[in-house]
Amino acid sequence: MTEHPDLARLQRRLAEFAAARNWQPYHTPKNLVAALSVEASELVEIFQWLTPEESARVMDDPGTAHRVTDEVADVLAYLLQLCDVLGVDPLTALAAKIDRNERRFPVPGPEGRQAGGSGEQQAES
Repeated sequence: MTEHPDLARLQRRLAEFAAARNWQPYHTPKNLVAALSVEASELVEIFQWLTPEESARVMDDPGTAHRVTDEVADVLAYLLQLCDVLGVDPLTALAAKIDRNERRFPVPGPEGRQAGGSGEQQAES
């Protein structure tokens, strides 16, 4: 079983990579958010015209799987760099968001789904 690098180590590697190339002046919150948006859009582009069924099988094709993996890495890299610059602990932020969503969207009772309880809303605010 391969050991996964921890988030703090990856953030340090990203910071060291940028520092070695004198990129810190360009790594402002505004620029990092813009880069994050571009990379997320490149990930969306892979799925843009796929049917739901095709999108569920996207990792079956090695070439497409490689593109997806690269874009996911790019999105995560910019997100981690943004968190580093802003002093946000991404895991703490995510845990707090899940806690809020669990309170905001309680599990439906036996009467069925609650109105407006779609998963799409969980990503809001």
